Amino acid sequence: MTSSPRIAAVFACFNRRAAALECLRRLRAQTRQPDLVVVGDNASTDGTAGALQAEGWDRLIILNTGDNLGNAGGVQVAMDHAFIVGKVDAVWVLDDDSWPRAGALEALLASGFDSQLVRHSLQIDPTGGHYSWPLPIRAGHGDWQTIRHPDEWPQDADRAESRASWTGAMVPRAAWEKAGPVLGELFIRGEDEEYPRRLAAAGFHFEAVRDSVLDHPSAKNLRRWRIGHKDFWFETGLEDWKFYYEVRNTAWLMFRQGSVLQGWAIALLHLAATLLHEGYSPSRWHTWRMALADARTGKLGRRDFPK
Repeated sequence: MTSSPRIAAVFACFNRRAAALECLRRLRAQTRQPDLVVVGDNASTDGTAGALQAEGWDRLIILNTGDNLGNAGGVQVAMDHAFIVGKVDAVWVLDDDSWPRAGALEALLASGFDSQLVRHSLQIDPTGGHYSWPLPIRAGHGDWQTIRHPDEWPQDADRAESRASWTGAMVPRAAWEKAGPVLGELFIRGEDEEYPRRLAAAGFHFEAVRDSVLDHPSAKNLRRWRIGHKDFWFETGLEDWKFYYEVRNTAWLMFRQGSVLQGWAIALLHLAATLLHEGYSPSRWHTWRMALADARTGKLGRRDFPK
């Protein structure tokens, strides 16, 4: 463990100048500033890169990815640069709209830096005050519980074991070297599950830090189905292109792990949830079939959809 590691904050952006600017300003306002900020700009056309550069922060590096690589691709580029060129000890993974409160990074490092542990921030919806996503934690040696609001956090605990994390995760160099880079081909809606699973398989554990907070909007229509002892969470009302990546990437992950049954099951659950909550539509049916076909054949990367 070391008390003064070199930390890079990284995020990807695409044509969301105001969000990216606010994220950068929040990073600059940290009580313990990151040593480096690396932004994977997915060839934005709205002046995002110029606006970020105009902030005049010498810790900022903007990498033009040359095309829209999605969040997964943009973060992969930024993270790899931070570790290889920036020589950092850890990377703090953010979204352009996950805005850290002033003491967020300091809280992650308050008990020292552990190169064998993935500590992570908590995401709170700034309008509702609840966690942006359901948070499974285990305090001490107790049972696992899923909490939805800061009031449910275990008393007298600054940190708690968690199952996984993506946005807000501080990934140590040792974890990146062992698990490998982020899989940019997932584009969006998949890296948040695939990479934490790889980290866990590489032997790294996750720990949530109560006082490290990101303001991050939650899913608008998040729903839960309880199936046996497992929760299936899904978001209704997605645009077809987002629905495609959600189905393709979650099903592909199951197929890759050798579970054909689970791959079909997760795809069918998405279809059933869509039919129940949104009704049938030809475009949704076509998108679902395309996503499942690509998941089964391992066809990843970006898919272009009509505008």
